[in-house]
Amino acid sequence: MFSLPSYVHYLNCAYMSPLLKSVEEAGIRGIQRKRFPIDILPSDYFTEVQEVRELFGKLINVSAKNIALVSSSSYGLANAINNIPSNQGSHILMVGEEFPSDYFSARRWCDVHQKELVFVKAPEGFDRRGERWNEAILDSINSNTAAVVMSPVHWVDGTKFRMKEISEKCKANDVFLILDGTQMIGATPFDASDIQPDALICAGYKWLFGPYSTGIAYYSERYSNGIPIEESWMNRSNAQNFGGLTDYDHSYGEGAMRYNVGETSNFVLMPMLKAALTQVLAWDPKNIEAHNSHLFNSLRDLTANGDFWIEEDAYRANHLFGIYTRKNQDITQIGNQLREKKIYVSLRSQAIRISPHVYNTSGDMEALLGSLIV
Repeated sequence: MFSLPSYVHYLNCAYMSPLLKSVEEAGIRGIQRKRFPIDILPSDYFTEVQEVRELFGKLINVSAKNIALVSSSSYGLANAINNIPSNQGSHILMVGEEFPSDYFSARRWCDVHQKELVFVKAPEGFDRRGERWNEAILDSINSNTAAVVMSPVHWVDGTKFRMKEISEKCKANDVFLILDGTQMIGATPFDASDIQPDALICAGYKWLFGPYSTGIAYYSERYSNGIPIEESWMNRSNAQNFGGLTDYDHSYGEGAMRYNVGETSNFVLMPMLKAALTQVLAWDPKNIEAHNSHLFNSLRDLTANGDFWIEEDAYRANHLFGIYTRKNQDITQIGNQLREKKIYVSLRSQAIRISPHVYNTSGDMEALLGSLIV
């Protein structure tokens, strides 16, 4: 299903997923389609977009009408954060070392509205680290919090956050919960109808297996009257009436359609994203998670001699996790050594970040284990 060579141990899906052959073929067909523009009908501008909305809605268990197609996580985050009312609370709450796009989007809103940006940093030391971090987040949410902007799992090391409890605490204090699901959605089950975030934004090129410059976002009913960051003709109620576009209908299409990026119906990228989501749903995130859990078991011996530390099971994602050294080893040197052996991972902050998927086997994990234990 992939073009990965057999001698490569690619444990880096959190960096970028490899391209599925089915997605590649969809892209090629999309490129070729523009040879004959007369075959692209007005209805084609909307049909595939709706299909992608429905596929993603099925993936996270929400209605397709609440789904918007965006170009990136920063685009989706800007729509969500810019629509937080200016009189909402005194600060935005984030976890420490959150992804830059999340930080800059929140920073802009705070600067414009003269609010504070508050960070809940990871606790010192490794003992009960995930548990203590979650408790600190829950303790920090209060009626002065305008919004919590965070990822369900930390992008650096895969620390899992107790999203159900965090969501309940947000709702009890009328706090917006805006999630960056880029490093989770597609790799492990996530029920947005159960967690009930106000917004959930995902870049498409990692765990959703889509092409670069694509993203998908969920916006709850709380955003039904928001102002989008751009005014595209395609997002209007009369957009499918090509003969009446200059009637200038000011009303938006249903649900989250107002937040779609301009030129949503990219005839190359949209078929690729559709093919990718179709495959992710066929695999089923439950099966993906089970596979990655099995792979992780191959690494349990890594921490036996005390040289390395990995978060405990209850607070660690199986598809993305950080390996920390206990002896202040140079992780850049470790990364270079792994690369020489065709083992591809990421170095993020102080963590060696491992992110396997269905194309990985226990042999890949054993190669990693053998390279780290010397």
